[in-house]
Amino acid sequence: RKDKIMKNFKKFLTLGLTLAMFAGCLTGCQNNSTAPAEDETATNKYADTITMIWAPNESAEDYDVAREEFSKLIEQATGKKVEHQLTTDYAVAIEAMASGKAQICFNGAESYVQAHEKNNAVLPLFVNSGESGTLEDAIYYSFLAVEEENAKDYADGDSYSIDNIEGKKMSFVSNSSTSGFKVPTTSIINHFADKNLTTDSLINAGEFFSEVMFGGSHQGSAFNLMSGKADVAAFCDTEIRPYADCTEGEENTVGAVYTIKDNATAPFDQVQGEKFTVIACTPVLNGPFFYNADTLSPEDVKAIQDLFTSDEVTNNPKIFIPEGSEDVGLFEKAGDAKLVLVEDEWFDPIREMGK
Repeated sequence: RKDKIMKNFKKFLTLGLTLAMFAGCLTGCQNNSTAPAEDETATNKYADTITMIWAPNESAEDYDVAREEFSKLIEQATGKKVEHQLTTDYAVAIEAMASGKAQICFNGAESYVQAHEKNNAVLPLFVNSGESGTLEDAIYYSFLAVEEENAKDYADGDSYSIDNIEGKKMSFVSNSSTSGFKVPTTSIINHFADKNLTTDSLINAGEFFSEVMFGGSHQGSAFNLMSGKADVAAFCDTEIRPYADCTEGEENTVGAVYTIKDNATAPFDQVQGEKFTVIACTPVLNGPFFYNADTLSPEDVKAIQDLFTSDEVTNNPKIFIPEGSEDVGLFEKAGDAKLVLVEDEWFDPIREMGK
């Protein structure tokens, strides 16, 4: 299975980028990521109240308990009050972080990269590891999926292909989403290299897809597919997991069939029992929690990092949800999974996509 993952990963990124990523893993696992040294002449004022802003996916009601646990722990670490800001637009979260109106955000790597480009004081706080407990396998998966009843239209021998997605109605998440836009568009452009496609080609209806829509969240994009609005949809495995089970094949692989749970909450309560098939599956670097060093003090950064990378948080069932639990959280407890420090350079492969 590991060989299969790495084979797919190498298809997606160049060998040079892959090596750069793993070099980043080694340094990220060994070195602390802390705020820049405080400049005594700086006029920036650190926030008395810490605002955590959440991407549209984690702003869903299902994540209430997880959000509250994160704020409780940050209050424990810093002694400061924590407030939540929920969003329905990735751009709002990115701009709030770049401007310093929010101090901490959890979002995908692409959103982090965009916020850092706007303000280099935006830095990674930590990221969830893979089962190894390191950055080496700190990945999740980007899906291109179709309704199960239509999967035969994309069959390629015993597997599936995206050869026939041209002319279909397509749903992405947001143009600031890593696994719901940046990764799938790069994948499509590479697959159809002879057509000289660009990102604009893929979002302008009538150029490659007959219609293009944005779900606003991974849940929204998946629902566009399951409700029949879209023929093909991009979304990730982690955000769909609370609402669907893999019922055929091996999860996170091409050909896997997922069924919407009978107790799935909104918006999937309208499509319970419906099925989708994965026709493309690409590994993606885990997204970080990140912070604005202009408005979150170095002392607070260190205190938060020390607590969240400790055994106390690693063994917290509200942060890492145990296998078989009915609770909804940000991370699942698998193997030695935990939160680890990471450097900005680790996200360079995301920056390089589409260049």
